[in-house]
Amino acid sequence: MDWEKVLMLLRALHDHEVEYVLVGAVALNIQGVVRASRDVDIFVRPEQQNVVCLREALSQVFPEDSTIQEITAEDLAGEYPAILYTSPDGSLTLDILSRLGEAFSYEDILFEEKVFEGIPVRVATPRMLYNMKKGTLRLQDRADAEVLKQEFGLED
Repeated sequence: MDWEKVLMLLRALHDHEVEYVLVGAVALNIQGVVRASRDVDIFVRPEQQNVVCLREALSQVFPEDSTIQEITAEDLAGEYPAILYTSPDGSLTLDILSRLGEAFSYEDILFEEKVFEGIPVRVATPRMLYNMKKGTLRLQDRADAEVLKQEFGLED
């Protein structure tokens, strides 16, 4: 994952006023918990105008990629509300979600705005990240939850 492309994406999301929340390992890093990642995970509001803004943001970063126009609000609001986007040059993989099963939807994600590398970023709160990770089967998620619990003094 190209960190410069991540920063360009975060800037474009802000510039195009996308309603999103950063979750996953990149969110952990912005919250101060250093962890490597191969992708960027975001929750987005699955409404038509917001998805138009998302496509504009992605097109700002990857203007040569016409497949961005295939991302739709209908897909994000549908039965399988996740889209995996990989840039044509392979420099960025983005998991675009509007919900995770019945557990979490965009509306459920508590976030705060932080300034990261001079860019305003909407990032899930440490408590939200902890709640999202603590009960999963993935060992990495449970390890992340434990670090969040220790780092931020979180209780169950």
